[in-house]
Amino acid sequence: MTAAAILAGGRATRLDERDKSSLAFGSERLLDRQVAALRRVADHVFIVSSRHERQAAGDLPVVADAFPGGGVLGGLYTALQASPAPQTLVVACDLPFLTTTFLRHLAETGRDADIAIPRSADGYQPLCASYSRTCLPVIRRQLDDGRLKVVDLLQQGLRVREIGPDDLARFDPEGWLFFNVNTLEDYARALNKLSRQNR
Repeated sequence: MTAAAILAGGRATRLDERDKSSLAFGSERLLDRQVAALRRVADHVFIVSSRHERQAAGDLPVVADAFPGGGVLGGLYTALQASPAPQTLVVACDLPFLTTTFLRHLAETGRDADIAIPRSADGYQPLCASYSRTCLPVIRRQLDDGRLKVVDLLQQGLRVREIGPDDLARFDPEGWLFFNVNTLEDYARALNKLSRQNR
């Protein structure tokens, strides 16, 4: 069994504090687009949010962030703690171009690892990765120590499998897979890319 968690707890200060997951993206919301892709791969999909009362999640379970001051690492801990599965795909809510094909490959890669993580030309992508429940005690130690960088997990003796640039190129020839919407300019670029895809 595989689960998937969408982290949607950020304040989006560079996006006028708008809820990224509810941004219109073509005929659907960004959240709907992600959920559709994840449901083809995972048995259970849910949201982790520090502002859970504002999430327009429909029928998706929403889990309140157990570490509101813990940043992404706190959201990751909450996701793994709440997950009903031993393996959980964890993705940020602002990645509009994730594909079912890649997410399936990520899930398969993560089956024999504590962490399966893409490493693109821009570096590691911890917010589109597979994590095992075995990571929980290590994450908790980092949180307790105030070390909030997710990539620090890769140095903690866990079994890590990287999906490197050569492997990623099969799924992402144009380099859009991990494009994230942080600003209004990013949002405009994403909409322009979507428009060109749909022509």
